[in-house]
Amino acid sequence: MKRGKFIQNSILAAGAVVSGSTIPAFGAEKTVSSANNNQPFKMNYAPHQGQFQNHAGKSFVDQIQFMYDHGFRAIEDNGYLGRSVEEQEAIGNKLAQLGMTMGVFVVDGGDNWKTSLSTGKKEFHDHFIETCHRCVEAAKRCNAKWLTVVPGFFDRSQPLGIQTSNVINTLRYAAEIFEPEGLIMVIETLSDTPDLLLQKTDETYLICKAVDSPSCKILYDFYHMQRNEGDLLKTIDRCWDEIAYFQIGDNPGRKEPGTGEINYKNAMKHVYDKGFRGIMGMEHGLSGSGKEGEIKLIEAYREIDSF
Repeated sequence: MKRGKFIQNSILAAGAVVSGSTIPAFGAEKTVSSANNNQPFKMNYAPHQGQFQNHAGKSFVDQIQFMYDHGFRAIEDNGYLGRSVEEQEAIGNKLAQLGMTMGVFVVDGGDNWKTSLSTGKKEFHDHFIETCHRCVEAAKRCNAKWLTVVPGFFDRSQPLGIQTSNVINTLRYAAEIFEPEGLIMVIETLSDTPDLLLQKTDETYLICKAVDSPSCKILYDFYHMQRNEGDLLKTIDRCWDEIAYFQIGDNPGRKEPGTGEINYKNAMKHVYDKGFRGIMGMEHGLSGSGKEGEIKLIEAYREIDSF
């Protein structure tokens, strides 16, 4: 369906009432009726805080309600571990009330993932393991299951095999913490800098095989992998048995689907047909601003979900 027609048939044609506010349709305000913009998506897309703040306000809890009212059934919150216990409980209570799922939050090793497990240094290993224990308690407050892990930077003073072994060793310790709790750390390969140890999916696949635990799997981020390696669907197929989680962002620009070169409708159909029913994290910015940009975001996800 073309976007011009789609937007008339869904978000902008009807608007929606959420907590006493409405989505404007071409300058008018209408009450949502039978339009499909409040129906659950086929795939389980998970927005982030701030992506709907122009409609729902600054409160993350209110934003979660808005997400639910527009078909989303999961959220992501990378910085969840850094929130107060009261905030964590408020988020968890809201998700439980709505029957929504908590997606990933980050096992924050400090210094924005620059602190590297590849070094084998005891101080980094110990801090990471301590953080894993904190994550267990935080996860219980929102019924979380997945936790993002980035091993960190190259240690160029050591051979690659030694660095990889250091990462595997620490992740095995972490898996022993997470397995009894039913938690899964999902290892993410990034494209932010060539200094990162993990650059391609097959490298993360090797680590997961070596750790050999149901609590150590791959987070496959379409945006990062399009930049680092391309050939997305074939790579997904090759590493399928270790992939537990996906994230979305178009390239270039890291905005919503349809703003770049990735055929997201085809990609969603591919992983759906393979049986994936897990979370698709919406880890990206918005190409538009204000309420109009947020409407465009919903429209983009309705489009790629219409396979």
